Amino acid sequence: MNKELLEALEIFEKERDIPKEVMFEAIEDSLLKAYNNHFGKSDNVKVEIDRETGDYRIYAVKEVVKTEEDVTDPVTQITLVDAKLIDKKAKEGDTVNVEFDSKDFGRIAASNAKNVITQKIREEEHSAIIKKFKSKEKKIVTGVVRRFVGGKNISIDLGKAEGFLAENEQVPTERFKVNDRIKVYVLEVKDSSKGPRINVSRTHPELVKMLFEQEIAEVADGTVEIKAIAREAGSRTKIAVWSNNPDVDPVGACVGMNGARVNAINDELRGEKIDIIEWNENEGLFIENALSPANVVFTFADSESKEAKVVVPDNQLSLAIGMSGQNARLAARLTGFKIDIKSEEQAKDAEGFRLEDYEGYDDEYDEEYEEEYEESYEETTEDSTEE
Repeated sequence: MNKELLEALEIFEKERDIPKEVMFEAIEDSLLKAYNNHFGKSDNVKVEIDRETGDYRIYAVKEVVKTEEDVTDPVTQITLVDAKLIDKKAKEGDTVNVEFDSKDFGRIAASNAKNVITQKIREEEHSAIIKKFKSKEKKIVTGVVRRFVGGKNISIDLGKAEGFLAENEQVPTERFKVNDRIKVYVLEVKDSSKGPRINVSRTHPELVKMLFEQEIAEVADGTVEIKAIAREAGSRTKIAVWSNNPDVDPVGACVGMNGARVNAINDELRGEKIDIIEWNENEGLFIENALSPANVVFTFADSESKEAKVVVPDNQLSLAIGMSGQNARLAARLTGFKIDIKSEEQAKDAEGFRLEDYEGYDDEYDEEYEEEYEESYEETTEDSTEE
């Protein structure tokens, strides 16, 4: 042990964030193990490293016995004659510290210390990575695509650690290349026999929620609250927002000027469509908003059964349901209600589904409303055909 060792430990401390004291303790432990391997016993052995010089001493604490005939274990006992060579005041029954000095042992200890240091560095690095990324669980991190593993799984460089993006956590429509920078949601950080494993996702709904928190100041500071989110990764997401400030329009704040804010999120999700709707404590109104872009004639929501009956204009039934049922499916997930959607004509013909029984239904909506939803239908149909 010498000055070179101290310099090496200082480098480890600065570059790898491993405290010198941790390494000193590991080296002391390695010397103790080397002694144990050499003599088969180390219960009475002490190892000390001078933190200033790097010099070390190994000594055995031995019991002083009177004569050679009294020595039953030379590893733990010493004769009075030999003990006085170390300490002139030693007497029978005392203990003395017998320093150990052997060139052969020195070589063994040095080799063992090197192995222990290497192992300790690895353990400390793994521990530091786990500690760092444990705090990032359930959060978004940015990484770089490094390589493809086992076919379609992807290794993501997260800086001093690698994230594992499994095929089932990838959006089917997304295609990545090596060196692409992407944002991922940290699902889980755990230790394994091969080191830290950081599982990440591109499909989790929380990824979208946290992108809103990153991009939109009003969401980050709590002025606008995300109440619910439903996602079919790669295709469409519905997100319900609410403003805690009556002067702030929650939908407008999320959309931004000319759609700039939501477009930034849309770009990060590589074209995934995002419907931003206003949350409402009135469950019926919330369901109506969730079925946007379709207009709704009326809604009846049963809070206990979590079932809702919804009637839409005859020519908006397909819009309300959406392609392959997606709009209705996402609305149901967003609101937590099972939604039965019917056109006006279907509702009038359905057994046990009498429109006039439900509050808020007007059998003869006026021409102004007719023109309003016709105009809205033309706009939303253009959007839906883009899908």
